[in-house]
Amino acid sequence: MDSTACLRLPFLPARTRPSSSSSSSPRRAARASSIKCCAAASDAGASSASISSASPRRPDVVNGVGPAGVDGLAGPPVPVPDSPAPASRDLHWLPRPLTSADLMGVSGEGLKVAYQGCPGAYSEAAAKKAYPNCQTVPCEHFDTAFKAVENWLADRAVLPLENSLGGSIHRNFDLLLRHRLHIVGEVRLAVRHCLLANPGVKIENLKSAMSHPQALAQCEHTLTEFGIEHREAVDDTAGAAKTVAEQNLQDTGAIASSLAAELYGLNVLAENIQDDKDNVTRFMMLAREPIIPRTDKPFKTSIVFSLEEGPGQLFKALGVFALREINLTKIESRPHKKRPLRITDDSFSTPSKQFDYLFYMDLEASMADPKTQNALGNLKEFATFLRVLGSYPTDDYQGWIERGLSISQRVGKSSIISRLMLI
Repeated sequence: MDSTACLRLPFLPARTRPSSSSSSSPRRAARASSIKCCAAASDAGASSASISSASPRRPDVVNGVGPAGVDGLAGPPVPVPDSPAPASRDLHWLPRPLTSADLMGVSGEGLKVAYQGCPGAYSEAAAKKAYPNCQTVPCEHFDTAFKAVENWLADRAVLPLENSLGGSIHRNFDLLLRHRLHIVGEVRLAVRHCLLANPGVKIENLKSAMSHPQALAQCEHTLTEFGIEHREAVDDTAGAAKTVAEQNLQDTGAIASSLAAELYGLNVLAENIQDDKDNVTRFMMLAREPIIPRTDKPFKTSIVFSLEEGPGQLFKALGVFALREINLTKIESRPHKKRPLRITDDSFSTPSKQFDYLFYMDLEASMADPKTQNALGNLKEFATFLRVLGSYPTDDYQGWIERGLSISQRVGKSSIISRLMLI
């Protein structure tokens, strides 16, 4: 027996060798057919899978357990046929074991949720509000949180998208387009800034305030009233509290949450110091797979698209939704980084360079609604690019996401999921 055959022996199940060569021939043919089917299925799923290439593809059947749906629940037991493993040594063929994330409950117990910042950050509070019993995973940067979910180091990510005072977090809009994660929910968090300092330090002792740039801007007038003139910007609010505590600073305070004060042993010198008391941040909840949209509860759909240059193009795009009475809650433009500049020329001026733009838009509509699908189909006819970032329940109706749906409901709405993953 040659060396190649010896290498394959550990991968073959125990079988009784047939006595004749004629009986083994059909078995080899069946095995080859099975391998070809597996490869074809893998190719077919490549267009809709949102898992990174570094991670194994989720198998359809794992040890008799049916495929896990987009709601995270495993399907009913499925009999596993007695088929041999492929002769190839491709380890991506091997099934990925089911994890606790495949069987999560509504509270998110056991879920690993990534957020940007240090423990005690507002993003961690938002993650806990979205998934009360989750295990939070702090990340240094926004991009790190995206990659943590893509690489299966975390099950979800909760990241800020816009603030009622500071506006949009443009970095996360750009990352939404760069990565293939789906928005599966939103959560709003009221931001209550506190002025923190080491024990024994009073407000009149402070000469400097340290925090995230937006937090400093949101407390500008209050800090001036306290006589604190110097500002020091850092990556996040909880990181400022951590620095003040670790370095035992006596003339510098931190603007952060009351939770950060508890974690780092600081005193709260003043509460609710933001200039505008109505300070709310909207966070998005991200996952590797989209959820199944519904029409029996308020839903929101987020999209991004680009248009050809010309008069009335944006008006035409907005009309697609106005004609179908679909309300828009947000629209924002960002420069198209893959096509940053466009040279324009006409007979009345010299050639000039202008930006091409992407338009991010939120609709008060569900992808399960036919008029939403028709509107996006109409938009796709003249848009140069269109992608659905997610269709998800509004903040007040978040609880149903993780409860799961019956198999018949999943099958009935499979075409909607296909639209979400392929557009």
